[in-house]
Amino acid sequence: MEMEGRDAGDNMKKETAFKKVQRWSGTVTQNICKAGRDDPRSVIHALKVGFSLTLVSMLYLLEPLFGGIGENAIWAVMTVVVVLEFTAGATLRKGFNRGLGTLCAGSLVFGLEFVADKSGRIPRAIFIGIAVFLTGFAATYMRFFPNIKRNYDYGIVIFLLTFNLIAVSSFRVHNVLEIAHDRFYTIAIGCGVCLLMSLLVFPNWSGLELHNSTVSKLEGLAESIEACVDNYFKDSEITEDEKSSDEEDLICRGYKLILDSKTVDETLALHASWEPKHSCYKSPWKQYVRVGAALRHFGYTLVALHGCLQSEIQAPRSVRDLFKSPCTRVAREISKTFKELADSIRNKRHLAPILVSDDLHEALLDLNNAIKSQPRLFLGGSKNHHNDASQMLALAAATANARQNPDTNSSFVSDSSALPEWKRKRAADLYKDAERKVFRTTLNGLEFSEALPFAAFASLLVEMAARLDMVTEQVEELGRLSKFKEYKADGVEIVVSNGENRTVKKNRKLGTNMGSNEAK
Repeated sequence: MEMEGRDAGDNMKKETAFKKVQRWSGTVTQNICKAGRDDPRSVIHALKVGFSLTLVSMLYLLEPLFGGIGENAIWAVMTVVVVLEFTAGATLRKGFNRGLGTLCAGSLVFGLEFVADKSGRIPRAIFIGIAVFLTGFAATYMRFFPNIKRNYDYGIVIFLLTFNLIAVSSFRVHNVLEIAHDRFYTIAIGCGVCLLMSLLVFPNWSGLELHNSTVSKLEGLAESIEACVDNYFKDSEITEDEKSSDEEDLICRGYKLILDSKTVDETLALHASWEPKHSCYKSPWKQYVRVGAALRHFGYTLVALHGCLQSEIQAPRSVRDLFKSPCTRVAREISKTFKELADSIRNKRHLAPILVSDDLHEALLDLNNAIKSQPRLFLGGSKNHHNDASQMLALAAATANARQNPDTNSSFVSDSSALPEWKRKRAADLYKDAERKVFRTTLNGLEFSEALPFAAFASLLVEMAARLDMVTEQVEELGRLSKFKEYKADGVEIVVSNGENRTVKKNRKLGTNMGSNEAK
C-alpha cells in the first residue's frame, strides 16, 4: 500500500511538472507568434541576418575560399553580426564607420611599420608604445566632440581596436601587414554583404520609420484627448470598478508614446541622414525632431489633464453637466486638428485650409461664455462670504495662538516642574490632538467653490488649444522644407507661391468665410 501511494504521488508530480512545461511552452510560442504578427519586419530582418551569416561563413567553411583568405575569414562573420542593423540607415552608418576606422588604422600602422622597421628592437618597442599612447589619447579625446560622437563614435572605437591589435602584434609577428590586408578584405566583404541585404532585400528605411512614427503620435494624441474628455464627463452611475481599463490605456498610450520618443526620434533622424534618396521627397529629418519636441511640449498638458480625472477632489456631476457640451466641442476640434495634421504628413501634402477656420475659436468662445454665465459657481455665494471669511480668520488666529502659547491652550500641562515624565508626554500628546482639531475646524469653516476642480480642467483644456499653434507651425514648416504637394479638394487646387503673396482658389464646400483665408 505504501509503495502504491508513493507511485501515485510520483505520477501526480510528473503530471504537474509536465503541465507546467506545457503551459510554459505554450506561452512562449504565443509570445513569439504575437511579436511576428505585430511587426512582420522583425521576421524578415531575422531571415536576412541568418542568410548573411551563412553566406559569409562559406569563406571559412569552403576549402578554396579558406585557402585564399585564411583564418581572417572569421572577421567577415563578426562584421555581419555587428554591422547588419534593422534599418538601412543604421547599417550604412555602422558599415561606413567600420570600414573607415579599419582603413585609417591600417594606413597608420603601415606608416608606423615603415619608420620602426629601420630601428633596433628596443627603440622599436619604445616607438610602438609612444605611438599607442598618442593615438589612444588623441582618438579618445576626439570622441568628446559632439559632431564626431554623433556620427563617427563607432568608427573611432574600431580605429583604436584595429590599430592596437596590429601595432602591438607587429612587434612579435613579421607578416603583420599581410594579416592586416587580409583582415581589411574580409571586413570589406562583410560590409558589402550587409549593405546588399539592407538596401536591396526588403529594406527598412529609418526615414520612413520616423515619418510613420510622427503620424502615429499625432493620431494617438487625437484619440487620447477625446477619450480623456469623454471619460471626465461620464455618467455618475458608472463606478470606478465598471470603468474599462482600455480607456485608461488609450489615454496613457497617447502621451507616453510622445514623452518617451526623444531618443528614438533623434536616432532615427541621424540614421535617416545616412540613407540615399529613396523617394521623390528630400525630407529635412531635423524638422521631424522639432515636430516631436513640439508634441512633447503639448503632451505635458495632456498629462496634467489626465491627472484631473484621477484627482482626489472632483467637481460635482451637476457642475460638469453644465459645461459638458462646450468642453466636448473644444476637445473635438483639437482632436480634429491633430487628425488633419497626421493626414497632411502621411500624404505629404500641405495642410487643408479647414485648419484656419473659426471652429476652434468659436468653441473656445462658447466655453468662455458658459463659464461667465455661472459666476456664483466660481466665486461662491455673496451672503455668507464675509461671515465665512471672518470665521476662517478667527480660527486661523486661534491656531497661531495655540502654537505660540501651548501651555495656556492645554489644561493637561501643569506649571509644576515636579510632575512625573509620563504626565508631560501625556500633555504633549493631548496638545497635538487639540491642534489637529483646530486645524480640521479651520478646513471645515472654508467653503471652497464646488467648481474649483473643474476650473483647473477647463484651464488645461484652453492651454491645450493655445499650445496647438506651436505644433501646427512646426508641421507647416515641415511641409515647406519637404516641398509637400499642394492641397486639393473637389478638383480645386490651392496654389501656394514661393514668395509672400499666396493665392487661394475658393472652394464651396469650405464655406463662404474661407474665401478670404490664405493657405499656408
